[in-house]
Amino acid sequence: MQNLGPIPELYVSADSAQKLKVEAGNLPSHDLSARQICDLELLMNGGFFPLKGFLGQADYDSVVDSMRLKDGTLWPMPVTLDVSEAFADKVEVGQDIALRDQEGVILAVLSVTDKWVPNKAVEAEKVFGADDPAHPAVNYLHNKAGKVYLGGPITGLTPPVHYDFKARRDTPNELRAFFRKMGWRRIVAFQTRNPLHRAHQELTFRAAREAQANLLIHPVVGMTKPGDVDHFTRVRCYEAVLDQYPSSTTHLSLLNLAMRMAGPREALWHAIIRKNHGLTHFIVGRDHAGPGKNSQGKDFYDPYAAQDLVRQHQAEIGIEMVDFKQMVYVQEKAQYFPVDEVPAGSTVLDISGTELRRRLREGLEIPEWFSFPEVVKELRKTSPARSKQGFTVFFTGFSGSGKSTIANALMVKLMEMGGRPVTLLDGDVVRKHLSSELGFSKEHRDINIRRIGYVASEITKNGGIAICAPIAPYATTRREVREMIESFGAFIEVHVATSIDECERRDRKGLYKLAREGKIKEFTGISDPYDVPASPELRVDTEGLDVDTCAHQVILKLESMGLIKG
Repeated sequence: MQNLGPIPELYVSADSAQKLKVEAGNLPSHDLSARQICDLELLMNGGFFPLKGFLGQADYDSVVDSMRLKDGTLWPMPVTLDVSEAFADKVEVGQDIALRDQEGVILAVLSVTDKWVPNKAVEAEKVFGADDPAHPAVNYLHNKAGKVYLGGPITGLTPPVHYDFKARRDTPNELRAFFRKMGWRRIVAFQTRNPLHRAHQELTFRAAREAQANLLIHPVVGMTKPGDVDHFTRVRCYEAVLDQYPSSTTHLSLLNLAMRMAGPREALWHAIIRKNHGLTHFIVGRDHAGPGKNSQGKDFYDPYAAQDLVRQHQAEIGIEMVDFKQMVYVQEKAQYFPVDEVPAGSTVLDISGTELRRRLREGLEIPEWFSFPEVVKELRKTSPARSKQGFTVFFTGFSGSGKSTIANALMVKLMEMGGRPVTLLDGDVVRKHLSSELGFSKEHRDINIRRIGYVASEITKNGGIAICAPIAPYATTRREVREMIESFGAFIEVHVATSIDECERRDRKGLYKLAREGKIKEFTGISDPYDVPASPELRVDTEGLDVDTCAHQVILKLESMGLIKG
């Protein structure tokens, strides 16, 4: 079942790479996004074997439709190079382009064989099961990815550089060589994007026992789901518990994969990738790579659909699935059991991910039966108690709704309390210092809000308080800012729900009058839309309320969330 011979890579020799680097100076350059760099690395090192590059249109259509390349090979996930329309206009089929990292270093050359505009709604439906923006990959598809796809074979020149955890990163061929050297014949992979707790340890021990195999802990350190624990913290957690495992039969290796959170299809994809890394067995757990709830508040995928799909195709992939039920702690026995083997009448203890985050946030105890003290210590470092974390208060509403006035009052109240630096990012101030060259088109407004979001995320990351008060009319851009900030702390959206009539009546700057006369184009609420926030953390209406009361409502909200001490 195992083939530990080398797997084909897409790199050319060092001499050829040197020559190509010089020649590539004249080629059009595409700067890769973080997700594209992850994909390119696994294309070049054989992790995505048998792909020889980014999918062309016929392969893409076939994969979306039937999880197979056009030659019939099983491949469940479209791996595509999305680019902007402006860049696509400069590229012809038959041309080579240089693919560069974010520092401008050339990593590969793509020979363009296909250029097309995909139907992203169909891709979302078929690959992710629903065209629902609550799914992180669907949101990415519609709001972050370029409109045009380029396909074609890759010539790899050099792998992306990783400055972190170098000794823990292995290409498929390096892992295969390691298994050969160790004489390991049966190896089971454990896929994870979370820190390891005791239930995971119990699950991996049982899986290795059941498969009579060695264990590879193979966490994803590329892109996971927005809001996940960052990979630096996770890897420190993995390293902290490695000595709980027998060193002669366990290995930890990091996988630079950009996850799509595509549930069953993703599980199948993970199995193929693990087969390419020389593994014989693969653990698929409950709700494998599920992204959580959809817009209706239901799970995107059935909890065991991923196991069913992998089971159906395991023989074809050449890897055996070890399926696992959820592990729960039985108090009377003081040990973990699969949820379907719990002795009758026992007390089952379990802490969900949400509950764990709450306990970390509020500085509450995390019991030893649940996790290892070393892991909890690492998590507490990056997730201090809520009242010590940075956060962002983001006001949105029409021009003249009272956002800036309330934001100013809030700033003064928070400064009076002390303890954390407070920064006010008001629309006008930001326009002056950060965005003086921008106009008011949709594109420029989005750039402006992203800049505000970026600065707020840096303030939040460093434990400060950012107060933002732009109009921010578009829901997708506000969501993008929320994701930026929630990686580091809390995001509190406050909708200042003053009606357009009231704003126009106030019109201190005379802007509504100019907009009505057509002298200001694209004015929010008059000639440009405003997406009313569907579920902000707080809605305040300034009509009939003074500024102090409105600011106090925000303070009460922050207290109830534990962000400031009551």
